[in-house]
Amino acid sequence: MPYRRLPNTDAARLKALQAAYKKGRELPPFNLAFSQNAFQKVQSFLPSFEKVMGESRQAFDSQVDKNKEYLRAIKKAKLYISHFIQVFNMAILRGELPATERTFFGMKENEKRAPVLNTEKEVIDWGQRVIDGEEIRKAKGRSPVTNPTIAVVKVRYEQFLDAYKFQKTLKKNNSRALEKLAEMRSMADDIILQVWNEVESHYKDLPENDKRNMCSGYGVAYVFRKNELQGLGSD
Repeated sequence: MPYRRLPNTDAARLKALQAAYKKGRELPPFNLAFSQNAFQKVQSFLPSFEKVMGESRQAFDSQVDKNKEYLRAIKKAKLYISHFIQVFNMAILRGELPATERTFFGMKENEKRAPVLNTEKEVIDWGQRVIDGEEIRKAKGRSPVTNPTIAVVKVRYEQFLDAYKFQKTLKKNNSRALEKLAEMRSMADDIILQVWNEVESHYKDLPENDKRNMCSGYGVAYVFRKNELQGLGSD
């Protein structure tokens, strides 16, 4: 025998509430299979639940959409910071700059490799070190690094920082929306349970198939077991 299954996703909860609300609007109270008390709960709760679900979906979509821009920005920042250090190290290798110049960037004199930029923190840290270090070098009259210049590196770095901060804001918005949604789930479940219990009670004297058909019209969900589905297929 098929069994009733309460919603286990937010989309299914919304669908169940909307189905109950639609019936409550279409039918007069004396024809409705659940109480006015239950309908008032649905009517009061549904708009808030729809609003929070919409906000959650919008926050998630914005985060996903802006993440593409963020990934481009961090990729460019990594490229320019790394290339700047490589060009700088090549100038030392050619004898155009002394190895002691590396200390301006917080590097050891014999540190010949470009920095590892695997994390956001490393990109933020090294970007600032490169910008500050080159400004100090220039202020002391040292020959500036070119191709890329620090001005170009700074533009790419600041674009990354803007995208990084915006992405963090979007993540917070998404987390906040998910928290609000989580807080509403138990109330949604309680309302749906009350409606479905009352609907099934209203039709309890009907034959099982007729009862399920009538209850399904109110959004009550039934699930067939695997062996029951096979039986249906053989008919």
